[in-house]
Amino acid sequence: MRVWPFRTFSTLLGSVARTSASVNPKLDVSLGKRNWSSVPIPHRSIPEPRGQDLDFVNVVHSHLIHSDWTKLDCLSLGLTAFRIKHILLKTQKDYVLSLEFFNWVSTQNPSSHTLETHCIILHILSKHRKFKSAESILRSIIGSCSIDFPSKLFESLLYSYRLCDSSPHVFDLLFKTFAHLKKFRYASDTFCKMKDYGFLPTVLSCNAFLSSLLKFNRYRIVLAFYGEMRRSRISPNLYTVNMVICASCKLGRLDKATVVFEEMRTMGFSPNVVSYNTLISGYCNKGLLSSAMKLRSAMEKNGVPPNAITFSILINRFCKDVKLQEASKLFGEMKGMNLSPTTVTYNILINGYSKVGNGEMGNRLFEEMSRFQVKADILTYNALILGLCKEGKTKKAAYLVKELDEKSLVPNASTFSALIYGQCVLKKSEHAFQIYKSMIKSGFIPCDQTFRMLLSTFCQNEDYDGAVQLLKEMLKRHKAPDLNNLYELCAGLGRCGKVQTAIMLCTELEAQHLLPEGFDKPKAFGLLHNNEDAFE
Repeated sequence: MRVWPFRTFSTLLGSVARTSASVNPKLDVSLGKRNWSSVPIPHRSIPEPRGQDLDFVNVVHSHLIHSDWTKLDCLSLGLTAFRIKHILLKTQKDYVLSLEFFNWVSTQNPSSHTLETHCIILHILSKHRKFKSAESILRSIIGSCSIDFPSKLFESLLYSYRLCDSSPHVFDLLFKTFAHLKKFRYASDTFCKMKDYGFLPTVLSCNAFLSSLLKFNRYRIVLAFYGEMRRSRISPNLYTVNMVICASCKLGRLDKATVVFEEMRTMGFSPNVVSYNTLISGYCNKGLLSSAMKLRSAMEKNGVPPNAITFSILINRFCKDVKLQEASKLFGEMKGMNLSPTTVTYNILINGYSKVGNGEMGNRLFEEMSRFQVKADILTYNALILGLCKEGKTKKAAYLVKELDEKSLVPNASTFSALIYGQCVLKKSEHAFQIYKSMIKSGFIPCDQTFRMLLSTFCQNEDYDGAVQLLKEMLKRHKAPDLNNLYELCAGLGRCGKVQTAIMLCTELEAQHLLPEGFDKPKAFGLLHNNEDAFE
């Protein structure tokens, strides 16, 4: 048997190629209705119990009905998979009784459970729409499965489907559980097999899959799967389309995002604030502020009022473009609409002002946060510390660092980087290097920019021994120096008569492919030897 082709989606997931003899079925959109052209569901019957097996099944069934668990406990050693299957089938109209028996077996004689007994209880629970209990059982068996187990699980559910007079919900549940567990390939394979036998997952299960994919940045697969949903005539809902717009924006495909956004009305629903915010964010990420602002105006005209997130997205872009006056104006509009700025909104603005060295404005916003009881977080403090450090106010910055303990906030890489920056502004390379050491002890690694700024400060202070020590630290962490800084270091080492040290460092940088782009060896070694002569 071959599975219906699923080219783009399967390729993206890295699925193995499938073969199929069936014609592409046109499937009904309603879960549970199968098209005449789908592959027939196979059926595997089980023998009727006889003799001792029949007696055992009847006795256990009687004790179950009367909740006589003491007598049942005495029979636990006689449990076999064959007997369990027949007891479950005998109690299947009472899902509570079936589940109680299944759980009792799991505690009394767990080794007697098989894949088939698990599948029967899954059919019973799904047929009665007890999806939470069914998913809990599914999760436990999937968690302890081998690599080929998912395929066997689907097969076993399929063969016992007619035996249990089951519901298509059981396959929908399997697909959704794989989605929740981030088992993307298994979810994909299940989707393909479901289609082969004429079943389709619900839009809610499809959304669970799309949501999991988004969380793991699998944006291309989101778009490919959405295409499969449309081809399979699974009607998306607003949540589906919002996720597709989000994936398109993350991929930088604003054309695709806009098309999907405009198609929403033809699908029978209108964009909501999430739809607008997602597309506005896409425009802002591309630096298309005018388009973002036009969309913001359009949402108000269409009766969708912007929320705090809308304003935060736009303010963030204005701050990135160093348009702080416009950002401040939007902030005022936001408050004028009785929308309370969040910690995120304040952080964006404080950070924007701090980056241009306007610590005073950042501090005013910080005080405003306190007045309106908006809780500051580590990002708030990092932005304030950076602003103070840019102005060379390292003592005030250190005071804020001490305040972190009182607020039960833990310094992170950005906190240390800001403090290093402050020392570099004051040309205190040794102090900056001590903060760097504390940063490493705390388990953080500076970014490229922090390393280069620190190296530049050592060179400006003509502390070439310190610069060499730092460059060795950079080599350890596979970080490349700035081109001009490396030339400056070579020249400085030449002046100090340390040509061999410079040559060794350049050789090591080259070996690790860390030489800056455009590095000219003859020029660097010329600087070395010329300065060495001058030193002599």
